Amino acid sequence: MYSVKANSISKNSALVHVKESEFSFGITPEMNEQLASPAELFLSSFAACILKNVERFSVMMKFEYESASIEVNAVRLEKPPRMDEIQYLLKVYSNDSKLNIKLLQRNIEKFGTIYNTVKLSCKIDGTIQRVEL
Repeated sequence: MYSVKANSISKNSALVHVKESEFSFGITPEMNEQLASPAELFLSSFAACILKNVERFSVMMKFEYESASIEVNAVRLEKPPRMDEIQYLLKVYSNDSKLNIKLLQRNIEKFGTIYNTVKLSCKIDGTIQRVEL
């Protein structure tokens, strides 16, 4: 079971508490330029799921990597307001010939908790690239 707590200050901002972490986010249009929106926190969770699974599968698939980075973009529908499509580009920085990009992507798409939850409600289109160091 997962659990978070959050609170807000009227006409200002809000804070999510997760274990020993805190994340501020905006709840007013005036805060859009300064703080993440709830939609951006949602996409951050999606990105974090994928990066966590790169680490997880590096052990299971026995490949080494130095780092990974991901860019996530989304298309939002107005009526009803929801995410309609998510695109991501994951870059894995590695010289390891054992890194099988297709298998890594299959594993991420099959075993990612957030990934699988999101794909039930919107289209996901992702690309994974190995970047040699």
